[in-house]
Amino acid sequence: MKPDLYETLGVAPTATSDEIREAYWRQVRIQSADREPGQRLRELREAYETLTDPRRRAEYDAAVDGGPPLPPAVGGYKPLPEPQPIEQPQPHSRNPLDRLTARLPRPWRIAIDWIVTIAGAILIVLAIKQWVINPYRIPSSSMEPTLHCARPGQGCEARLSDRVLANRFIYHFRSPHRGEIIVFNTPTKAAQSACNASGTFVKRLIGLPGETVREKDGFIYIDGKRLNEPYIQSSRRDTESGVWPVAPGHYFFMGDNRKESCDSRRWGSVPRKNIIGEVFMTYWPPNRIAFHAILLSQWLAGLALLLPLRRRRRALR
Repeated sequence: MKPDLYETLGVAPTATSDEIREAYWRQVRIQSADREPGQRLRELREAYETLTDPRRRAEYDAAVDGGPPLPPAVGGYKPLPEPQPIEQPQPHSRNPLDRLTARLPRPWRIAIDWIVTIAGAILIVLAIKQWVINPYRIPSSSMEPTLHCARPGQGCEARLSDRVLANRFIYHFRSPHRGEIIVFNTPTKAAQSACNASGTFVKRLIGLPGETVREKDGFIYIDGKRLNEPYIQSSRRDTESGVWPVAPGHYFFMGDNRKESCDSRRWGSVPRKNIIGEVFMTYWPPNRIAFHAILLSQWLAGLALLLPLRRRRRALR
């Protein structure tokens, strides 16, 4: 027995074409949630096509025993619309370079992208070297044994020179501290005359602005008080004596290897504008990797002390 087409769509025999169409799409949406809606959808489509065609609907109503007469003003047959392909929206790039080169051939766009990427990377590296961190090589024995050089005939202790990193932005936020190893530019004429060398030096900060530095029997006195220098080996102390007042806005530098260091004792103090940055790390060679920043060293030492305390507290719990 064939199914009742009106019942299939869930409409009354007197339903108009618009009501039949709405009922059809409602049933289709319901059946779309089913995993196997094929047979049911075919039945719905057959009922829709029959009941929306006036001639076929009249024949169906006449064939059904006791079927109602064809209602007046039934709308004409409207076939189901064919599914239209959905146009995929073109992706919109937020990259201004993509928008500028959108009309260029693909090889040109790839080449321009590589050029801009490489140029950007170079600019970033240069900016980091100029304002953030810059590497330096230790050329002389003036900082032995804290920092090694590679000239055995000139008092160096290593086969490879130490390479260090200097923090170039730290002194924009605070003043230099005594005892820090600092990269700076020497007073050119004075250093050239006294040491036959000038340019960028690496030394330890000893005297601050307005202080008086005195050396006696190899020991340093700041305003009459002896300076504690655990980084100096007794064999590397200088036996000479002298007194050097540090001008306001200037800093007094000395090497850890006092006998071999040409420093502020020879060419005077360094103005604040000549200071480049603080040496905070030796990164080469690998067996010499170490941190030199005073504040960083204190922080790491504090962290090393805290870790065992935390472990003990956990054990007590």
